Amino acid sequence: MKIKLLMALLFCLVSTVTFAQKGELNNAQSGYDEYVVSSANGQKIPALMVKANASLDNAKTSIDKASTNQKTAELPLTYALKGAIYAALAVRDTVPATSAPLFSTAAEAIKKAKELDTKGENKKLIDNTDRYLAQYKLSQGVKEYQDHKYDQAYTSFDFYRQVLPDDTNAIYFTALAAANAAIKEPKYYPLAITNYNRLVNTKYSGNAKAYLDLSSLYLISKDTVGALKAAGEGVAKYPLNSELRKREIEIALQTGKQADILGKIESAITNDPKNKTLYYYAGLTYSQIADAANANSQKAKDAASANKLHQTALDNYAKAADMYKKAIAIDPDYFEANLNLGYALVRPAIDAYNAANKLPANKQKEYDDAIAKAGVQFDTAKPYLLKAVELNPKSVDALTNLLSYYKGKKDNANAAKIKQQIDALK
Repeated sequence: MKIKLLMALLFCLVSTVTFAQKGELNNAQSGYDEYVVSSANGQKIPALMVKANASLDNAKTSIDKASTNQKTAELPLTYALKGAIYAALAVRDTVPATSAPLFSTAAEAIKKAKELDTKGENKKLIDNTDRYLAQYKLSQGVKEYQDHKYDQAYTSFDFYRQVLPDDTNAIYFTALAAANAAIKEPKYYPLAITNYNRLVNTKYSGNAKAYLDLSSLYLISKDTVGALKAAGEGVAKYPLNSELRKREIEIALQTGKQADILGKIESAITNDPKNKTLYYYAGLTYSQIADAANANSQKAKDAASANKLHQTALDNYAKAADMYKKAIAIDPDYFEANLNLGYALVRPAIDAYNAANKLPANKQKEYDDAIAKAGVQFDTAKPYLLKAVELNPKSVDALTNLLSYYKGKKDNANAAKIKQQIDALK
């Protein structure tokens, strides 16, 4: 009878001790749960935030005791709770010197929790911890980025991105930090390119700009194939984005793919013949081909080559003018089309004018004929030059084109007036 009584008392003692040991774990769980609930509404009700912080502090006290007790120290729940509580403490603490150790403790605890929790019983706690840690790294990354510590910001943002791989902001911040870090450390360029490629394959709202940034990174890395592909994909998704279309044209011209880009634009025009922007970009392509031919004619080693290149320029300025006119037919107040049409018409006149002035003094008749011919060409440009200035009186480009006209026509009074307007704007 006494033996049974002693055994009963011993069993009761063991149960009491075990309950006490697990009691701290239960207290930690309870305190953490109260923190989660209270903090969720604490943004609007300050009193709840006070309660939430008190609950989190109590949870820390209990989990620290549970972590040092040999009966509960190695339980998956203990590690999971410790990770969640310390991660929440790290996010709450705004002082790096004290929050960093909290973050490290949380990261170590949750790593151990993932190893031990083979049945996934603490998945919610583990997931919450990962989110807390990601939030901490996001805040840290923002501060590092603001301090121009782009390499550190990249590491912080990438941690955040790995936890939340579908968060488009996480991908963008990581890509942006890497791109800035690459200015000093080129090894970051591939990392920036990788993350921008991730970004453009999401539904991120700023992907038109992202494609532009991606093409720039490829260009800096001297990968024109990648740059053209990025710009082309961007144009396919955002056909009305002027910067992307311009970038695709520029890269295509640099890489000798004028025919390809013109083919794309002409195909788009066939499908959408009332799209003024497409005609504008066709004109821009021809203009840039003409500018390149003109520049090369100046470098030609013989007169025959120079004349051939100059004729190529003239042919393409004419094609550009035709496209710009089609854009203006759809929208007479299309500033960019008027501006560029004026340029495409006035540029050959300038070339003719300059060539006339290089004639020797004993060729007066040839000079007079050449100046008269240039004057006719100048006059064809005048309506569009004036229209561009009317549409945007503060455009230095529009005013500069008009200034060239007045100089070509030897209208010194109007030339001086336009020059004053340009100087005032500058």
